Amino acid sequence: MFKTMKELFTSSNKDLRHRIYFTLVCLTVFILGISIRVPGTENLTKNLGFLELINTIGGGALKNFSIFALGVMPYITASIIMQLLQMDIIPYFTELRKQGHTGRQKINQITRYMGIAFAFIEGYAFAFAFLGRTGNPLQYMYISVVLTAGTALLLWIGDQITQKGIGNGVSLIIMAGIVATLPQMFITAFQSLVTFDGTTQVIALGIIKFILFILVYFAIVIGMIFVQESERRIPIQYANKSTSAYGNAQSFMPIKVNTAGVIPVIFASSLLSIPSIVAQVVNKDAVTLFVQKYLTYTTPVGFIIYVIFIFFFAYFYTFIQLKPDEFAKNLQDNGGYIPGIRPGEETKKYVNKILSRLTVLGATFLSVIAGLPILFTRFTSLPTTITIGGTGLLIVVGVALETYKQLEGSILTRSYKRGYSKR
Repeated sequence: MFKTMKELFTSSNKDLRHRIYFTLVCLTVFILGISIRVPGTENLTKNLGFLELINTIGGGALKNFSIFALGVMPYITASIIMQLLQMDIIPYFTELRKQGHTGRQKINQITRYMGIAFAFIEGYAFAFAFLGRTGNPLQYMYISVVLTAGTALLLWIGDQITQKGIGNGVSLIIMAGIVATLPQMFITAFQSLVTFDGTTQVIALGIIKFILFILVYFAIVIGMIFVQESERRIPIQYANKSTSAYGNAQSFMPIKVNTAGVIPVIFASSLLSIPSIVAQVVNKDAVTLFVQKYLTYTTPVGFIIYVIFIFFFAYFYTFIQLKPDEFAKNLQDNGGYIPGIRPGEETKKYVNKILSRLTVLGATFLSVIAGLPILFTRFTSLPTTITIGGTGLLIVVGVALETYKQLEGSILTRSYKRGYSKR
């Protein structure tokens, strides 16, 4: 890592530094936009409930009801739906996926249009939910247009970062929103744990607790990095390639322990939020009480259902993404095989078995990460704004690792080209 940073500040990587500066400027615009509230509205003082995930990803923009209140979540929702539609559900999208670069461009364009449409619908729903019946349809329309424009601006900024900066623009915007809330969280934790109006022993004990809080926090980050980088390598041999000709080099198919990423948690949170929405619409005390008692993840029953949903979507998304039957077929068509495993049906069963075992580990990891903030809030006296682990931190770790790999790859490529040109 230190070698990469040293190479970055050499004169030959000046343009790469400019790309990093451009990325930082764009992210600064996003952070400043979080504090610009939609005209005619006020900060939300009530509990956001299931919308807390959107608020966290947006850096508190929803709580401020800023122009970036929706963030890029409508686009993320559209992307997930488009990925599902490409899995042999709608033939048109399946064909686009197989068309290479041209197909990907069309899919990206459709995804953006769908994301803007979702932003308008969500903006209108948020305006109605948070302003209540005191407004009129024109006010609701005005707020939804402003929120949609904010999402469109963020998508444009994300495109500019991807093209002229470093890393994936949309992912970095999500990461910046989450990181923006971390300083205030640590300040709140310090103020809650350390009280200077007590005795010396009480102050010292509070400082020790705060240090332990920081150590546990970074230990969880290290654990996330370890799991995110962990993978199972399946050896692959090709019948038309002699081992000696390639210097005994072995091909591998890497499968990550957490193949599904944070998608299962997002799906589970969205599905578990439906009863809360229905209860608000029905507005019956019996229904509201039942939902609050059994169908919110802060209750024991709701938490168990939440974990079950995470496991289900982890399996669903992993097997949709990797498709063992297609892998076995493509491997056989290309003359490849897994040593000790017959091509065809046995290869499919073997990959199915490995995926099942890895998904158990990945789903357990996601359940622990998603459940830590809930358990931490329940069993400690600290404010709900102070969390350990969580989906947001998992997103930050994943995006940071991918961005660093891209930066390191760019530096290595440039170093290789310079070395080759000197020959």
